[in-house]
Amino acid sequence: MPERADRQHSDGGDALTAGCLLLLVLVADAAAGFLVVLLLAVRGLGRMGAGSGQTPAGSLPADWAPLLCFGALALAVGATGVLLLRLGHRFTGAVQLVFCTVLACHALGSWP
Repeated sequence: MPERADRQHSDGGDALTAGCLLLLVLVADAAAGFLVVLLLAVRGLGRMGAGSGQTPAGSLPADWAPLLCFGALALAVGATGVLLLRLGHRFTGAVQLVFCTVLACHALGSWP
């Protein structure tokens, strides 16, 4: 019987650890996403001001910032997804890898 009591305590601790880990990953991904959006917004405002002094025949150079930002975010989300899978959190890791795939497709869609 002592084994059963230890096992129940362990299951509660695993749920708490998984919940805290999920919250940490969510906050980290939200902060990284906010940073990407902020960087792209500031970059877009800078390009709007730079384009006003050019002639209509001149074209702007290719903008690699969206591709690099979304690619780096996809890499970070994918790395946390693989880490979560290795730690045994299958559902959370699978969701992270789905987000990684969506971000990678979005990054490839913004190819200049």
